[in-house]
Amino acid sequence: MKLLKSTRPDSDVEDDADEKIEGAIIDGDSSSESVTPNVDVSQGDSVEATEVDDRDQPAPSRVRRRIGWRSTVTYAVLPGLAVLLTLAAGYLRWQTVTVQQDQVAGTESVRAATDGTVALLSYRPDTVEKDLDAAKSRMTGQFLDAYTSLTHEVIIPGAQQKQIVATATIPAAASISASDSHAVALLFVNQTITVGQGVPTSSTSTVRVTLDKVDNRWLISQFDPV
Repeated sequence: MKLLKSTRPDSDVEDDADEKIEGAIIDGDSSSESVTPNVDVSQGDSVEATEVDDRDQPAPSRVRRRIGWRSTVTYAVLPGLAVLLTLAAGYLRWQTVTVQQDQVAGTESVRAATDGTVALLSYRPDTVEKDLDAAKSRMTGQFLDAYTSLTHEVIIPGAQQKQIVATATIPAAASISASDSHAVALLFVNQTITVGQGVPTSSTSTVRVTLDKVDNRWLISQFDPV
């Protein structure tokens, strides 16, 4: 058997092998060029810095949230807080004024109760009618009506007939409650009564006096022994 020998020269075979190798290399380079982006290496640092800066920037939603929170504080919370502070200041001012008015009312009503009690419990036989009529100007309401009936039916005739002298003093008095139109005071009353030429007799009592403010005057509306 004869072996067939290739008629192609060895140089041609080598050339074909080299072409295949070069083709494979060229194909590989072209595929790598299609995948690898065209980036200038000299600008690599600046590109990387730009990417870092972009990451450091706040997201738009976060910026909107910050702006929204500040707007809420500026346009809602702060005005509301200002209104609350104004109301609180107004309430404190009103409370201070009210306390001062009540203190004034308490002082004035105690003085009126003291003067009125002395007037209605003090008289002399020769001036009893005048004295007790003057005392009625310090009273009001049903108590005025009851006191008028009592004085004209009992006290005035008795004082004139028996020559009774009555003198009242108030050693102590205190305000129980007081507002701009109504007050209650507690009085300690000492009364001395002399009948004719007899020996004076003294008595001590505690009276709860209720007053109402009428036409800017404190008038006795109730007079209750305690």
